[in-house]
Amino acid sequence: MEVHLYTICWNEADMLGFFFRHYDPVVTRYFIYDNGSTDGSLDLLSAHPNVVLRKFPFDDANSFVNSARAFHNTAWKESRGSADWVILTAIDEHLHVPGTHLRDYLTQELRAKTTLIPALGYQMLSEDFALPEEELCLSRTTGAPFIEMSKLSLFRPDEIHDTNFASGRHTAAPSGLLRMPRNDRLLNLHYKYLGFERVVERQQFLRTGLRSVDIENQYGWQYWKSAEYVRQDWNKFLENAADIAAPGFNAAKSHLAPRWWRPSMKRILHVRRKWALFWNALPSAHGLYFGERS
Repeated sequence: MEVHLYTICWNEADMLGFFFRHYDPVVTRYFIYDNGSTDGSLDLLSAHPNVVLRKFPFDDANSFVNSARAFHNTAWKESRGSADWVILTAIDEHLHVPGTHLRDYLTQELRAKTTLIPALGYQMLSEDFALPEEELCLSRTTGAPFIEMSKLSLFRPDEIHDTNFASGRHTAAPSGLLRMPRNDRLLNLHYKYLGFERVVERQQFLRTGLRSVDIENQYGWQYWKSAEYVRQDWNKFLENAADIAAPGFNAAKSHLAPRWWRPSMKRILHVRRKWALFWNALPSAHGLYFGERS
């Protein structure tokens, strides 16, 4: 089974070891587009035998965000005719199926004639940075549902005509032969909040990569936020966090945010929330709660 992965790199040396440890068992060829790294990332990428290293193309000279969107919507098409699956991701995003090796899962879905597999997003949280030898999906397993990380990161390039990603790949409107799994088992584990001080420094660094159109349109607004804001955001996620490795954990049931790829579920959640508001307002509820617990 041939699996190609496309991503952008910019000074990610501290995360590349975790990235390759996670994806090497399944990815047969990496296409990594570097955006001018100066921290040793290029040496690490060049040393990997399965990496094709390229320079990130600025489709819009005045916008990194617009250029990244163009990249995400087009780069993967190179794998048509040669790859069974394409993974389109970020260095700090790890696709994971609890209890199952990703390669085994993809083999199963290939046989089932699945053509695209959206993932449920989780913001992973760890106050300290991981040790170099760790496999993050097994060692850093505290995370909270995060709708912005529920992305289309995995699909069959020969069956998808266009992905039509929005900025950041936060939503997509794919066209082509669209066949999804019946159940949402694939998780997108976002390891951005890995070591608080590092996160603050990384935000400040990424801010320097924004260009005039990005700043004018407030793209990448999160990179301008203070350490206090990051801490508040962190704590909000922590309030809703769970251990994704805990026995009996079921992401499909606990991840209650609407899923852009399942419009019918949006309607179900809307009705459920309206009924919860009605029930909890009744005097006869006597302290009973109907709705969603964090």
